[in-house]
Amino acid sequence: MSLILTEIKNKVGFITLNSEATLNSLNLEMIEALTATMASWKNSSEVACIFIQGAGEKALCAGGDVRQLYDNIIAQRTVDAAKVPQGCFDFFSKEYALNYEIHTYPKPIIVWGHGIVMGGGIGVMVGASHRIVTERSKLAMPEITIGLFPDVGATWFLNRMPSAYGIYLGLTGARLDAADCRFLGLADYYMESTAKQAVVDALVQANWSTDIGNQIDGILADLAKNYTIGISQAEVHQSFITQFEAVETVDEFRSILVNCPEKDSWIETGMQSFSKGSPSSAHIIFKQLQNGKEYSLEQVFQTELNLACQCCIHPDFAEGVRALLVDKDQSPKWQPATLEEVTSDWVESYFKPLWTKENDVLKNLGKN
Repeated sequence: MSLILTEIKNKVGFITLNSEATLNSLNLEMIEALTATMASWKNSSEVACIFIQGAGEKALCAGGDVRQLYDNIIAQRTVDAAKVPQGCFDFFSKEYALNYEIHTYPKPIIVWGHGIVMGGGIGVMVGASHRIVTERSKLAMPEITIGLFPDVGATWFLNRMPSAYGIYLGLTGARLDAADCRFLGLADYYMESTAKQAVVDALVQANWSTDIGNQIDGILADLAKNYTIGISQAEVHQSFITQFEAVETVDEFRSILVNCPEKDSWIETGMQSFSKGSPSSAHIIFKQLQNGKEYSLEQVFQTELNLACQCCIHPDFAEGVRALLVDKDQSPKWQPATLEEVTSDWVESYFKPLWTKENDVLKNLGKN
């Protein structure tokens, strides 16, 4: 079975992430196939724009195949635990190069962000030029729960959200619906999932001119005006989120979160993810977003690659995946076990460069 399906109709290149059983989670093979397809269509006169969707009705993409990464880490530990597993390095470096390609692609990319869109799925969607969400869209970056950090360019897009939403979402993995995505700038259009065929038909029947991006805007805006989006819970909680704007430490963040007097289900859910998540992740996510405020898009992916590879040789990432997906006991044994036990030296060890700038596999982003 092919992990991605492609076809071209009326200069629209259709890409379907085709692993319905795994909610279209990205593995290395899928990333390589996506990259190759986009490269072949980049300068092709046969393709005016790209439409990306997930197989089935449940998900665009539920993230990266972290179980595969876990297996790589465990195998590597029997040989040399201090060395980044090659499979993990290949996965993250190729995934981030693909994310960068989507952000900077010269042709419009339309993403049908229906159903679950998490982690690596957001990486596929967020950099696209035309991002559509539906009544069943559920987006999140819940990496704190598995000892990782929001990657796939999150250093870039979380830092560009209003108020303190970026740091809040990074540290709580809060789930977002369509209205939240529109409010926070993660999506451009809302329509109900029943409109999908109308979108596809309109694209396939279009008479493409020179300003393809504007044409697509017209098509999507015309269809979207038939639908009314609900109220964003993220927006409803704006006064709560503004409290985090001046936070300078993880401890300050926790204090505001835990001492919030009016905890409703939205706040409660975020608090639980934060409290149960990896203490090391909480600290590195905080530092990642503070460090990255002024980074260029290229620097974002270069620094995230180093951090992701460091997570593969630190204990919590494998432990988080073990607890969630392998043994499924939901009881990760984090090292260190509490926020207080995480030292500044330990946090710094995650950011220590694993290679020189000359040897950085992503050093040429934006130069080709």
